[in-house]
Amino acid sequence: MNSEKNIDNTIEHLTFENELWKNGMRFIAGVDEAGRGPLAGPVVAAAVIFPRHLKLDGIKDSKLLSSKKRYELYEIIKSKALSIGIGIVDNNVIDEINILNATFRAMHKAIDELIPTPEFLLVDGPYFAEINIPAKKIVDGDSRCYTIAAASIIAKVVRDEIMLQYDKQYPEYKFAKNKGYGTREHIEAIKKFGLTDIHRKSFKVHKK
Repeated sequence: MNSEKNIDNTIEHLTFENELWKNGMRFIAGVDEAGRGPLAGPVVAAAVIFPRHLKLDGIKDSKLLSSKKRYELYEIIKSKALSIGIGIVDNNVIDEINILNATFRAMHKAIDELIPTPEFLLVDGPYFAEINIPAKKIVDGDSRCYTIAAASIIAKVVRDEIMLQYDKQYPEYKFAKNKGYGTREHIEAIKKFGLTDIHRKSFKVHKK
């Protein structure tokens, strides 16, 4: 069974979390985002705090999960987490302050929603706009850190749900299928129908 879990990239150990718990931290939040790369829609961040030493089966990088499995784990995480925060920043703000700063803003919003306030943050990626909570940035954190992976699942499911709603409003663009990413089908729809109110005008790929 262990070999199967290793093959499917399930995160086996609470390596980062255990170190912090041993140092007396109680409330550790994993932070991740979904939607930095798409041409349309918001960027969504999630922050998750679990009870100490809680280990749920199947948690891994949301990109490696089927849509059905993501939704299943999303419901489990919601039922087991001490706290979950969601931060959403729309395409207009992305165009105004750029996608990196919009991602930081979404992360800060998600962290601000957490009750209790986390004592330490585990953040996916090499960059983070520091706040008054100690943080560790972890490159490829969604595939290496259990709590970040859980946050990646929450963020991905929330953003996908938003794009499903936009699909009803703009059916020509097939947002339910492409989630706003620059697929060939999506690019062709932009060429044919133009940009919608949810497209990121600052993403230059539209000009091609």
